[in-house]
Amino acid sequence: MQQPTLSSNYPANNFSSAKALNIVIWLNRLALALVFIWFGYLKVIHVSPAEGLVQHLHSVTVVHYIPINVFITLLGMIEVAVGILWLFPKLTKLAFLCFIAHMFTTFLPLFFLPGDTWQHAFVLTLTGQYIVKNVVLIASATTIWFIKSSSLV
Repeated sequence: MQQPTLSSNYPANNFSSAKALNIVIWLNRLALALVFIWFGYLKVIHVSPAEGLVQHLHSVTVVHYIPINVFITLLGMIEVAVGILWLFPKLTKLAFLCFIAHMFTTFLPLFFLPGDTWQHAFVLTLTGQYIVKNVVLIASATTIWFIKSSSLV
């Protein structure tokens, strides 16, 4: 079975559609890179507003395996690396896999730190909202992954 292409989906306007789709993908790549590099760097230099949350999560999960200062710096470096990976289309698969692993960890406070993330059922704290907004990042990354893996651009 032949893979669908952008031109087969939009025969009347295939060039402009392909160009528009490419622009959308690059905007998503740049947005993900900006967020990951910026937020990661703030952790590396220990000025991240999320540092308190990271410290609290560390204290209930991996405290016995890695010191907090190493953990935060390493987490920041990983975030910066994920951000950089998004800028290289040939590394999309690696970027996406690292991103998904990271996203898994970002949702852990919802389960391990309910006092920090929930006011009561279905009502998030500001911290909880900060975490749940990551579904937008997941949608962005999934869009890139889907378009890249289906060879539409």
